[in-house]
Amino acid sequence: MDVTELLESASLLIPEEIATENDITVRDVWDYLAHDEWETALGLLEELGDGHPLSLTFWEQLAKAAEELRLERSTAWCHWRCSEIRNGMIRADLTLRPATEARRKTPFSGHGVLRPMWDIGNLSPTGGTSVSIAGLWVEDMPFLEPGGRATVRLIPLTPSHWTHVKTGRRINMHEDRTVAGTAVVLEVHLPATAMPRKPQ
Repeated sequence: MDVTELLESASLLIPEEIATENDITVRDVWDYLAHDEWETALGLLEELGDGHPLSLTFWEQLAKAAEELRLERSTAWCHWRCSEIRNGMIRADLTLRPATEARRKTPFSGHGVLRPMWDIGNLSPTGGTSVSIAGLWVEDMPFLEPGGRATVRLIPLTPSHWTHVKTGRRINMHEDRTVAGTAVVLEVHLPATAMPRKPQ
């Protein structure tokens, strides 16, 4: 499929009644597609998808279109959203420790590059702390500096480790043995396969 076909295919997966906060709908996307304004159409489709849960196929089509258009940030974001659907997502308010108190002295990319360890309360077989890895995307910021604070999205490497994590819980981020930051969980969306089974 070419870019137009990919974007058209993705737009067909959006219910007509869905609109953004600015009242953008899929009809607006079609107007931009009719004028070959692919990058704008892609941006609007991302915005529509960010406000409403849409299918894995939708985000896969957008990722392919972004790759064809060589839009690195959009490509990374669409692949990230695919991973959220597959592995689940935890949204949290993260505060990093300042450079004077932590190992990290430089900012890190906010676009899903960092995969730190998280102390979410799990214990090892010997009773010690067992950390779990989750990728990290910073919302609305390209970088996060030591001492900075931001809303982040976490993708668990092993979703089943995170089934006990609830809204309001404090979790610690690690890049080594020391605490690099502390986050308060705002939302938890895990895939159905990772959720604990209810008793029969």
